[in-house]
Amino acid sequence: MISNGCKLRRQILALLGGRDYRPLDKIEIGRKLSLKSNERIALRKTLRELERSGEIARIRKNQYVLPAEADLVTGKLSIHQAGYGFLTSETPGQTDIFIAAENTGTAMHGDRVVARINRDVPPRPAKGRARHGTSPSDRRTRVASRHGRPEGRVIRILERARDTIVGTLQRSRNFYYVVPDDPRFVHDVYVQVPPRSKLPQVPKCGDKVVVRLEAWESRHVNPEGEIIEVLGPASAPGVDMLSIVRKYALPVEFPKSVLEEANRVSERLNASALEGREDLRDKFIVTIDPDDARDFDDAIHVDKIDNQGWQLGVHIADVAAYVAPGSALDREARRRGNSVYLPDRVIPMLPERLSNGVCSLSPGVDRLTHSVFIQFDKEGRAKNARFTKSVIRSIRRLTYKEAFAILNSPPRDQLDKHLHQAWRLAALLRRKRFAHGALDLDFPEVKVHVDANGTPVRLERVENDESHQLIEEFMLVANEAVARELRHRSIPTIYRVHEDPDPEKLADYREFVLSFNYKVGDLSHRAEIQRLLASIRDKPEEQALKIGLLKSLKRARYASQPLGHYGLAKANYLHFTSPIRRYADLVAHRALGRVDARRRPDGPSQTASAARRPYHDHEPRIDVQEVESIAAHISATERTAAEAEIESVRMKTLQFFQRQLETRNPQVFRANVIDIRNYGLVIELPDVLTTGLVHISSLTDDFYLFQPDQRRLLGRQSRRRFGVGDSVRVFVARVDPFKREIDFALADQSPRKKR
Repeated sequence: MISNGCKLRRQILALLGGRDYRPLDKIEIGRKLSLKSNERIALRKTLRELERSGEIARIRKNQYVLPAEADLVTGKLSIHQAGYGFLTSETPGQTDIFIAAENTGTAMHGDRVVARINRDVPPRPAKGRARHGTSPSDRRTRVASRHGRPEGRVIRILERARDTIVGTLQRSRNFYYVVPDDPRFVHDVYVQVPPRSKLPQVPKCGDKVVVRLEAWESRHVNPEGEIIEVLGPASAPGVDMLSIVRKYALPVEFPKSVLEEANRVSERLNASALEGREDLRDKFIVTIDPDDARDFDDAIHVDKIDNQGWQLGVHIADVAAYVAPGSALDREARRRGNSVYLPDRVIPMLPERLSNGVCSLSPGVDRLTHSVFIQFDKEGRAKNARFTKSVIRSIRRLTYKEAFAILNSPPRDQLDKHLHQAWRLAALLRRKRFAHGALDLDFPEVKVHVDANGTPVRLERVENDESHQLIEEFMLVANEAVARELRHRSIPTIYRVHEDPDPEKLADYREFVLSFNYKVGDLSHRAEIQRLLASIRDKPEEQALKIGLLKSLKRARYASQPLGHYGLAKANYLHFTSPIRRYADLVAHRALGRVDARRRPDGPSQTASAARRPYHDHEPRIDVQEVESIAAHISATERTAAEAEIESVRMKTLQFFQRQLETRNPQVFRANVIDIRNYGLVIELPDVLTTGLVHISSLTDDFYLFQPDQRRLLGRQSRRRFGVGDSVRVFVARVDPFKREIDFALADQSPRKKR
């Protein structure tokens, strides 16, 4: 009898990998392995596990093979709203598979599937530059889909990404159906309206509803489902954000046990809580955060050391002092993974008593912290680092706007002098970071201001100015110092990794760049990417090209091993500075807490040799497999949060422009032409970071001809020209909330050259 599951897995894989193996079903495999009848249950379980992990694949007649032997690929399917998709293989280094719309079967966006590569359609290499006159999205689709990519067909769905969808209830003559909010879900869902007894209210046409999907077996018929929740009329206040909350299954309420545990946390610090901590309450420590921030988890101070350099102190809220491993608070924080920030609300990782209370580094109150002290010489080189648990009392809470105003004025008082001194160090660190190879991928952001009903009233562009950069540089060096410390001490933790990009995707992106008439070399060389980023700075197409670059790079994620961070050009990096809102940081705090900190507060700084000392044998070991599991989980929750945040901002932006349509005097925005198409001008509104289209039919002062070689529109009679880089003034003309498109019209018909 085979009692070891690992042994059975090895035997199955060895059988399927044999030179003379032909596809067998589970009964035939059992015979081949000479299994007894009481071992067949273990065989079926192991086969399911191997199939779910992608190590084997099930083909026709429920026979099993190794995926590579049958041209099969396992991975996650990403579907475009046009219907086609890409399969990202789970095998490292394997190229994405293009899946035509007719070959997706009943797979949905995000599903984990098995696809068979179609060898009858060989990859077609890209030839030369993309044609002028087509849209950036069209070019990306053409370049990133079939060109250089194998094509495939989904043959099996291993795991559904979701079992519910959110949409709007509609009715035809004979039946009800729900139009999904997500345009990547390309099929309407047939439903029956449940009686009042099953739901608190009977849904009506136009209501937002949550539908539980039933098994969907054939692409030739629409999927069916059951309405399980009525969110309310689509236009009712708050329903839009509630739809996003339900769509992404974001946890709104905390379990009772978690709230009870949080309420038992004392807001006052007693003598025992301060025991063994370094007292930094006399230091000039400040926090700098967004205007509307309610939780402050990082604070800084900088001391000038004569003419020898600086000492930087980064002080992070010691959440680990209040959230014990395995507690109800810890389990819920781990499940959530991170806080989620929507325009009208925050869905926190920790209850408000901790996130906005005892853990938040509010000014004028004593708070427990974990401090990182880094000493820099006058050239900005880190000489040593020291880590200690501490207690601080923030002198002042600054907003980014206040800090920016101080940095752009002569220093007058101690606060001003302190901030100017801190910026001199931060600016030096920033220059050194880019000289070392870091990529400048910072973007301005758009903040949506809403009223009490959640109605968007203003869009604000938030720049990554000196105040943001100051905090960014200090958090980066603190994160790197902690990562280096834990790696040298061989203490398991969760690292932030950004692996090197796929050369093929960089080559595809190069084709996209060439279509904008930029000269660019081999982008597999970091210096060439830096040169490109410098050349597009402040150009109308900067946003589009930066977004294209980000899409060609791999997504940053969490991992149990320090695999390096490509974008930051750092070998060791993790997240340590935001434990109130990220579980990865809390894990790093606990790992750093294992470092031998039994030194005098004024003792010597941490040296490299001391940093390599292992932690003590009497301390419990960290389960590496558990760390890997946490890293995978919080990588997924981070992706979910990011998608929800992006969609919520986009939704509120569309609502803002929809309201503009309803006013008599719509607001006029300045815009830059970023592309020319045969059907109009693609524009970007730099003040609100919104793209849209001025359709050629709205240019009523003349008949305009499209000139693809010059990438411009030319008036037949007036000889007026519209080209890339022109500055125009526009107002909103049409909003399509489902397609998420905005059309604009020119406030005047005369373009002005931007430069």
